[in-house]
Amino acid sequence: MTRCSPAVEQITARAYRVPTETPEADGTLEWDSTTIVVAHIQAGPVRGLGWTYADAACAPLIERTLAPAVLGAPVANVPACWAAMQRAIRNLGRAGLVSCALSAVDIALWDASARALDVPLSRLLGRVHDNVAVYGSGGFTTMTDEELADQLEDWAVRQRIPRVKIKIGEAWGTRVEKDLKRVQLARYVLGSAAALFVDANGAYSVGQARRLLQPLRDADVTWFEEPVSSDDLAGLASLRTPGGPDIAAGEYGYDLPCFARLMPAVDCLQIDVTRCGGYTEWRRAAALAAAANREVSAHCAPNLSAHAAAATPNFRHIEWFADHDRLENLLFDGCLDPAGGTVTPSPAAAGHGLALRADVAAEYPA
Repeated sequence: MTRCSPAVEQITARAYRVPTETPEADGTLEWDSTTIVVAHIQAGPVRGLGWTYADAACAPLIERTLAPAVLGAPVANVPACWAAMQRAIRNLGRAGLVSCALSAVDIALWDASARALDVPLSRLLGRVHDNVAVYGSGGFTTMTDEELADQLEDWAVRQRIPRVKIKIGEAWGTRVEKDLKRVQLARYVLGSAAALFVDANGAYSVGQARRLLQPLRDADVTWFEEPVSSDDLAGLASLRTPGGPDIAAGEYGYDLPCFARLMPAVDCLQIDVTRCGGYTEWRRAAALAAAANREVSAHCAPNLSAHAAAATPNFRHIEWFADHDRLENLLFDGCLDPAGGTVTPSPAAAGHGLALRADVAAEYPA
């Protein structure tokens, strides 16, 4: 052990549940709260922070299974720690909650390692961009036309974000006419001020999604996320057309083989740093995409994603998801401001520069 690389002494995890302001929904799911599982790592005088958006069951998994695999290891040896955790979860299965728990610890390890060296996390990862693009994301299917218009105006006009995304595929794709009316409303509100993206969350059949391509082109929609289930690789691939919109998927990528399977089926690969296995797996998935001449886009967890984004050459944009933006600004100090359409991770603050407001978080036990 050296002064710059203290050993991991303790790993703790806590879950918090934050209600949404109103009930929300997309094409295939409804919710009224968001659960975040926060992991802390103590390594000598250094403390690292990571989190995932998943069930509270991740907290005991972190403390009972993942923590013992890395205790005593030099905090600078993050890939070795990741490999040790990967071995520890062999019989639990990698996808789903296990990968989310792994992600939270990996993020905390990278944060602690950067803080031990007193360097920004983006620099430790290998920064290539001074700033990275973002898009406003929300447009839930539960919104009234007035609420949707107000949110779009907030992003495009008040915050000057030139890219926005709304949800379609309401009620598992059974309200297509309403979906198209919401798209038309969004384009009317935005005018030419912003690019318009849509996300069906896998609600449509291949036939439905194919019939929507032309109406979406007519509204100048340039991004069609999960038009069908991300498990339907052939369906996704069949919807890729020279006239666009770009087909995107990957938010449910929990390991490298999943991203490898998705690559031929999408125009842009999405990666969620809080699900995929943390920054360690993010870097490998981004390299896979680069080898296939694909860009990557960050799914949610915007303030954590920004640091990986700045260190990814083939990066397109971060999803600045309304729920996570509100929650992260509530629970953490050091959050970034997406106004203007880009964010710039601090070139000076050590680690990712974020700190949990423990007193506020205590008000939201899961």
